[in-house]
Amino acid sequence: MTADTSTGPVLRAMGEEAVLLELASLEDVLLVHRALAASRPAGLVDLVPAARTVLAVTDVRGPALAAVGAWLLATAERALAPGSGGSTGAVDEARRRSDTVIHVRYDGQDLAETAALLGMDADGLIAWHTARAWTVAFSGFAPGFAYLVPEREDETIGPPLEIPRLSVPRTTVPAGSVALAGTFSGVYPRASPGGWRIIGTTDAVLWDDAADPPALLVPGGRVRFAQVRA
Repeated sequence: MTADTSTGPVLRAMGEEAVLLELASLEDVLLVHRALAASRPAGLVDLVPAARTVLAVTDVRGPALAAVGAWLLATAERALAPGSGGSTGAVDEARRRSDTVIHVRYDGQDLAETAALLGMDADGLIAWHTARAWTVAFSGFAPGFAYLVPEREDETIGPPLEIPRLSVPRTTVPAGSVALAGTFSGVYPRASPGGWRIIGTTDAVLWDDAADPPALLVPGGRVRFAQVRA
């Protein structure tokens, strides 16, 4: 069940009740996770995307687990086939209607410096951040922390920017900090160390134990940032 991902998706066994699908890029993960989420088979408990993989957690074993693996592989191959076009217009429109809007005060301590690094002023960086839709690629680091990437359809606004992390991470980043690093944007759900560049703050609750699901932002969801004044 292993091979080189340059030849296509790869399956790996992960214990007795899970299967890992390895892919070539984060873009592939986004396409495949969306297709998998739209056709979940019996026995599937959870789909967990990461930067280059999707983990299928099940409550089945043996032949039933093998069937889940076959579904993973077949769905991935269809989603990545030339001319597949990803999801349909109807699905994309439904996702637009369900966008999560996060209201941001662009008062972050790294805003001006980050803008200068990118060859723009603060207003330009704010416009860039708010002009596009973002997709939750995967979660990690802390409960409720989502790694957001620009939607591919928004490349007409400009290509993704590569934003360097801080050379010295902060020992504490306040909860609600809206930040950038690499090609990602994110919101710190609670105070924690961090090396991302803080461009703003929000009052949005990213993690609520009493909610279902507890995370405001879940993989595959879409996010819009909207500027508000202090």
